[in-house]
Amino acid sequence: MQKTMLCKRYALPLALAMITAAALHTNALAQTRPYPERPIRLIVPYPAGGGVDIVARAVSGSLGERLGQSIVVDNRPGAGSVIGVDLAARAQADGHTLVFVNLAYAVNATLIPKLPYDPLRDLYAVSLLGTQPHVLVAHPSVPAKSVRELIALAQAKPGQIAYASSGVGTGPHLAAELFAMMAGVKLNHIPYKGAAPAITDVMGGQVQINFSTIVTAMPTIAESGVPKYEALGWYILMVRAGTAAPILARIHAGIVGALKDAAVRERLIKDGAEVVGNNPDEAARFLKAEIARWGAVVKSAGLKAE
Repeated sequence: MQKTMLCKRYALPLALAMITAAALHTNALAQTRPYPERPIRLIVPYPAGGGVDIVARAVSGSLGERLGQSIVVDNRPGAGSVIGVDLAARAQADGHTLVFVNLAYAVNATLIPKLPYDPLRDLYAVSLLGTQPHVLVAHPSVPAKSVRELIALAQAKPGQIAYASSGVGTGPHLAAELFAMMAGVKLNHIPYKGAAPAITDVMGGQVQINFSTIVTAMPTIAESGVPKYEALGWYILMVRAGTAAPILARIHAGIVGALKDAAVRERLIKDGAEVVGNNPDEAARFLKAEIARWGAVVKSAGLKAE
């Protein structure tokens, strides 16, 4: 009897010690094995042709050169970016799967009550690449030549002015909802499966307006009729939580180096982006603040995931 009790007494501590030793051994291997060992998958949770895809392809070549492996852009659209992000959140924490997220990542934290991942715990922010102001674009058939005229038109025709977005909870959607709240108007939301098809239908006249990150649509909304309005689009590179610190540092150095590449900077600036390239701690603080900010907008507007 005493022998059996002694066995039970020491079995649990021994098992815990073995698990801890195994974890330490695995982490040590992650830090000593060469990285990267194979091509890196860069998940873009949107269709090809949209803003996130454009940024990903603009930096992927230069990032791959700095990491010494090719970067394979993998478009995984759907559910307002949730499908692609969840894929990255379930990947091995070895740095061979990266994901680009945008404002929708922050919005979904409140918009979707039961996300398959924890937006603050399951992924690490590597760097905020850049920001872009959302601006308002309209089809020429819309009988309004300024933001003030559009507001007057929307007030006269509540719910009849349709706007296209790249999906429920995406940046263009929330930018439009913020505009409607601040301007005191009601708009009709037409969600698409990405930015490219949304802007295509606005150009074709199927939908009247769109909130885009195209800098050529300036002047800004704040200057044109809605004081203090600001809705920034942004792009953050993320990696699976638990990725070893040396690997995270290597990825960060690679993306910061890519953002200093003259060709990459020129492309991003041409597309209206303000290049940032901050460190992981700064990127994480920015992301946390955006989740809080847009969470308040989601709750105030009473938005629900479809």
